Amino acid sequence: MPRCAVTRRVHFNAAHRLHNPGRSAEWNRETFGACNNPNFHGHNYELDVTVEGPIDPETGYVMDLGRLASLVEERLLAELDHRNLNLDVPWFRDLLPSAENIAAVCWRELAPHLPPGLRLRLRLWETPRNYVEYEG
Repeated sequence: MPRCAVTRRVHFNAAHRLHNPGRSAEWNRETFGACNNPNFHGHNYELDVTVEGPIDPETGYVMDLGRLASLVEERLLAELDHRNLNLDVPWFRDLLPSAENIAAVCWRELAPHLPPGLRLRLRLWETPRNYVEYEG
């Protein structure tokens, strides 16, 4: 059976602050720079959600992209969009909301809800020039 990867790109806006409370204010400023702003800062994130698997001979799909879009909306965007990640999102209560951690948490929250046999890969664009990838 041929395999293929399909991708849905979604967008969300969120604010965050990179700050490790276990370290000094000076260490945080030196390590995180402007991302340590006590009043937070925001990003216009782009998230590429890729599923890879066999092409279903009955539908020609790896996965219906409309269903994937709905899952991403329900499981991720409803929690992340227009939120302060540090203050509003329980997933980051004890976890620094770095791009790397955001991608890993998104994978954790989405993967169990996909049809069996599909491989999930995420690419999170924090800026037009910076992204992280996570495959679980």
